[in-house]
Amino acid sequence: MRRYAENDMTRWFRKPRRKPLVIRGARQVGKSTLVRNFAKQQGLTLHEINLERHRNLNALFREGTIREVIRELAYACGSSSIRSEKSLLFLDEIQATPDAIPFLRYLYEDLPELAVVAAGSLLEFTLGKHDYSMPVGRIEYLFLGPMTFSEFLLARAGEDLAALLFEFVGSDLPSTAHERLLRHFRDYIFVGGMPEAILADCEGDGFAEVTDVHSSIIETYIDDFGKYARDSQLVRLQTVFRHVPRNAGRKVIYAAIDPHSQARDLKPAVDLLLKANVILAAYHCDANGMPLRAEVDWRVRKLYFLDIGLLNSVCGTPHISIAQIRTGRFINEGVLAEQFTAQHLLFASRRNITPELNYWLREGKSNNAEIDFLIADEGRVAPVEVKAGKAGSLKSLHRFMHDKQLQEAVRLDLNLPSEQEVNVGFRLGKGAGHVQYKLLSVPVYTAEHLPRLLASHR
Repeated sequence: MRRYAENDMTRWFRKPRRKPLVIRGARQVGKSTLVRNFAKQQGLTLHEINLERHRNLNALFREGTIREVIRELAYACGSSSIRSEKSLLFLDEIQATPDAIPFLRYLYEDLPELAVVAAGSLLEFTLGKHDYSMPVGRIEYLFLGPMTFSEFLLARAGEDLAALLFEFVGSDLPSTAHERLLRHFRDYIFVGGMPEAILADCEGDGFAEVTDVHSSIIETYIDDFGKYARDSQLVRLQTVFRHVPRNAGRKVIYAAIDPHSQARDLKPAVDLLLKANVILAAYHCDANGMPLRAEVDWRVRKLYFLDIGLLNSVCGTPHISIAQIRTGRFINEGVLAEQFTAQHLLFASRRNITPELNYWLREGKSNNAEIDFLIADEGRVAPVEVKAGKAGSLKSLHRFMHDKQLQEAVRLDLNLPSEQEVNVGFRLGKGAGHVQYKLLSVPVYTAEHLPRLLASHR
């Protein structure tokens, strides 16, 4: 169940001045299935056209009238009419006919009663081209990522645990429920949020089927490289693709990716994978105030994989026993907790604007410090520290809170939720510093709910 995305689509559908909706996201995150399920739930007649199978329509979108296009689309999907208010026109793989994108404005202007949704696996590359006029102000976006932990619970364990997370406000979590949630969390780390992998987990017997799904998706991504890169870039794309899962959460140093390649050659490969939504990036921000992106240094970034299940598959987790996967010793690795948090925070806020991840980094000979993530909390900066185990140093957080003079911080770990007043001294260069702030500690599996949890504690 894609609860978040389904809710977003319902709000879109009910708008009095509804615009065509363009769903953006990586291949196989469930864009097409989401649209089909939504049409069924709303009792709409779905008119679905895969434009990869009708590339000849590109010229019609470029030169035809609205009447000619609608008639041709009706024939393409075997329908007598697609103008009804109880219809939903779904243009899948729209990147295959690029001129269909600017044509969306005419569907909005001339057929406002018709609900129109478009999606595409490599849509970012088509949208990045400016050789045609984009329908600015005439379309809306929905950014779709892997299924979240709460959606995993809905599919796997039913309503009770998922409902508990949706209602959770930071301190009312029973210890028995916490232990159950931790067990599911450990399994999510292996299964991940790709819809087909979750379906295999729910229907299969063990993790073997999940491993097969992961392998298929990974090979599909690799096969896609040739669609958006030149031959000379393919090797570098594969190098970066294999590097990121093993180095998730580390600042990008191109020499560490491939000591035999120049940064000017590797950077385009990183940028291409980001554009394909196969990897994610968090950018350093000075965090002196809002908006966060006003002080971003785009040159300083750390990378994550699209999905934690795929990350583990690339890293060889299928060769580790299920017993090891479900032990704290395995899942407590910091890279996994940080990867889990990254992919959930990225889509934790509004999904109709470009998702973003930020972090803070201070580098020096003896005073290095890093805050894993920064999020916007109603006009304020909220630092988020991720601890893989049940304890860990907060030296970087103390330094950050001291430098920025903030009053509230968040820690994600494996403990039951708590709230405490931090009042400590710490080493500051050659001297000493003192800091006092409120620390909200919540389980890492609640990462997707952080905006709501912070609002409830103001």
